[in-house]
Amino acid sequence: MRKESEMMQLIMNFAEQDERIRVVGMNGSRVNKNIEKDSYQDYDIVYLVTEMDSFIKNREWIDYFGEILIMQTPEDSELFPPSLGNWFSFLMQFTDGNRIDLMLVPIEELDSYVKNDSLTTILLDKDERVKNKPIPTEESHFLQMPTENQFLDACNEFWWVSTYVAKGLCRNEFLYATNHIEKVMREEILRLIAWKVGCQYGFQVNLGKSYKFLEQYTTARDWQALQQTFQLSTYDNCWRVLFHMFEMYRELVTFVADRLQFKVPDYDQNVEAYVRQLHHDANRP
Repeated sequence: MRKESEMMQLIMNFAEQDERIRVVGMNGSRVNKNIEKDSYQDYDIVYLVTEMDSFIKNREWIDYFGEILIMQTPEDSELFPPSLGNWFSFLMQFTDGNRIDLMLVPIEELDSYVKNDSLTTILLDKDERVKNKPIPTEESHFLQMPTENQFLDACNEFWWVSTYVAKGLCRNEFLYATNHIEKVMREEILRLIAWKVGCQYGFQVNLGKSYKFLEQYTTARDWQALQQTFQLSTYDNCWRVLFHMFEMYRELVTFVADRLQFKVPDYDQNVEAYVRQLHHDANRP
């Protein structure tokens, strides 16, 4: 694997030699002083350019960075629609293990780019366009304190979808039931755990994409309880996980509501009774 110094030299040399590139920025974990460096980190690089079309239409320049194992260009995707507007990204995994996520941004959108992510540093500014160089911080990645309405919406979503899961299990619709456990109910569990962590740390915490740093901040008990929600291999396990989630969610809701002085909705007991009745009827001899 090429060393960090080699990769950065490649990235900077290319930018310095290409007149279309006026500013180079870097984002992500490599500019985050709170993240320990390792060999798996990507190089999140942004080239702010005077024009985009030549980069996009003729892509031979990509070979400069090394032998590519696989590449994604999300803005070309039909199955997964792009969401970056005028920005265009080349996600490049190289055969030596390095990866560069290279984004092209029109130079006219420099201000938007600098303000978009607090974990931003400027590596090159050929025309001294950036008057106040950003100092990378995690600020834009901190947990957000919920409003009471957001809290109540989260509670409602969890208990509402639990009835979908129960009906799916009663109908022997395994994929339907587990899909709602994994994509809705567990996501609401994760949201509540994150809010609990936020309450404990004053919401000055970055849990990372997909809550990847959550284990560092939560208790062993909460972490073990969360892991149990992944045991979905059989219908019986799904029912057990569903009832386990009820207990877990209720405890988390009580904690967050107490800390933030929110009202706790009172329909959970009735919903659980309804779901347990469905379980009883479905498993009646």
